[in-house]
Amino acid sequence: MQLHPNQSDAIILAEMGKRLAQKRLAKPWSQAELAAAAGVSKRTIERVEAGASIQLANWLCVLRALELIEDLEAWLPESGPSPMDRLRQKRSKSPQRKRVSALRNAAEKPWDWEDKA
Repeated sequence: MQLHPNQSDAIILAEMGKRLAQKRLAKPWSQAELAAAAGVSKRTIERVEAGASIQLANWLCVLRALELIEDLEAWLPESGPSPMDRLRQKRSKSPQRKRVSALRNAAEKPWDWEDKA
């Protein structure tokens, strides 16, 4: 099943619970084994797999036990600075040099108007 933003919370929780159960069975762990590995009660695993709501901290424990915590990066990727932040940052910096003058040889005599004549 593909999740859509207009689906109800109950449908999304049920789908998440179903997917979590599939990950658990792929280990292969019983609900009790996952509960022990996650440090939560077996009832919490039963609830989440049934599509019931649980505390976010318990979800994190379960995801960590199933080695899925890294997948949260896909859910909530770190965002870079906003365009307005970048503009403010650009304005606040001192002007950047665009050119560097060539180094003069120390033995060279500096140019003088009289040399031109």
